[in-house]
Amino acid sequence: MSPQAVSWCAALLCAAVAAGALSRPGRQVRRARLLLAGGGTAGPQGPAPQLWLRQGERRLRRAWQERREWMCVPLGCLVALLGHSVLPLLAGVLAVPVVRRWLAARARQREREAREAAVIDLCGTVAGDLRAGRQPGEAVAEAGGEDLGPGWAAVPAAARFGGDVPRALRKAGSGPGAHGLNGVAACWRVAVDGGAGLAAGLERVAAALAAERDQREELRAQLAGTRSTAAMLAVLPALVLLMGAALGAAPLRVLLHTPAGLGCLVLGGLLEWAGLMWTGRIVRSAAGEAGGGGRS
Repeated sequence: MSPQAVSWCAALLCAAVAAGALSRPGRQVRRARLLLAGGGTAGPQGPAPQLWLRQGERRLRRAWQERREWMCVPLGCLVALLGHSVLPLLAGVLAVPVVRRWLAARARQREREAREAAVIDLCGTVAGDLRAGRQPGEAVAEAGGEDLGPGWAAVPAAARFGGDVPRALRKAGSGPGAHGLNGVAACWRVAVDGGAGLAAGLERVAAALAAERDQREELRAQLAGTRSTAAMLAVLPALVLLMGAALGAAPLRVLLHTPAGLGCLVLGGLLEWAGLMWTGRIVRSAAGEAGGGGRS
């Protein structure tokens, strides 16, 4: 098979993968197509076209956020077209699960941080309501807490109907980032009979959680320079390839079509991966995250 045929096959495969990754057919999509095509109403009261456009935009944004790792395939296809080789496309396909794991880890970290912030806000809100004269059960039942995970739903129910609130709080605190609810449960167990004492305990819990978060953010800011240096070193080989191509050296042809180039490509990839892993381990150890990436 000629290089041109391989390139066109790579382009077609890339287009098919991208279309399959972003397409999410469903009942609402079919209804939107029916309305936009003028085929009649899809229900008793169809929404306005502007609403369908907004829903389609949100759906595309959600699909992009959920399947961003598939962008490795078009990038690999682009390099395959430029280098007339199928190897970059195969590398892009193999990079999809790696990027998916990395994105999932980042999403879990953001979820933990959002729950930690939600616990701090919950403590402050309930403490303020208690000092205003409200009962503990009423304050907790109406405090919100939608960002505290699925286990939080049992806490307002226990507060409204006289259940075991500390037990429900400890169960909700077992989720990632919600460990502060264990302190709330301890304060509730000790001082539930006196609203003022519970308010003081919740304020101390919120202050401790806020101090822990501030310390972690300060340490993260101090390590930002190291992370930036590692990222710059990671993209430096790509910049060197671009400079070589601009000078007419044809680095992709050398790397992808000669034995010495393939050997250098494999060795350089291994060294790049080892350097990233080593730098990441150093940063995690300095940040106190070597045990699993944060508290859960």
